[in-house]
Amino acid sequence: MLKLDERKLADLVRRPIVTEKATVALEQNKYTFEVAPKATKTEIKAAIEYLFEVKVIKVNTHKPPRKKRRVGKFVGFKPQYKRAVVTLAEGDSITLFPEV
Repeated sequence: MLKLDERKLADLVRRPIVTEKATVALEQNKYTFEVAPKATKTEIKAAIEYLFEVKVIKVNTHKPPRKKRRVGKFVGFKPQYKRAVVTLAEGDSITLFPEV
């Protein structure tokens, strides 16, 4: 199996995505994260298993199209990002909102 550097794994997963669609998917044990655009599925799986100590069954990735942004007469793009939907094994869970 591919040996990955544990220090780089933490940099792959940027933040959890909390939308209405992602919240509904939590009931099916699917968690959505924003990850580095160059991260592969095996790297994402290793990072989630290392960071949260859970068993990952499946990883689905998606790179949405870039959106245009305008500031006056200047036209640019919003930054590119990659979305990963991670399916966990039965019984495993990730606490996205710890009790404060």
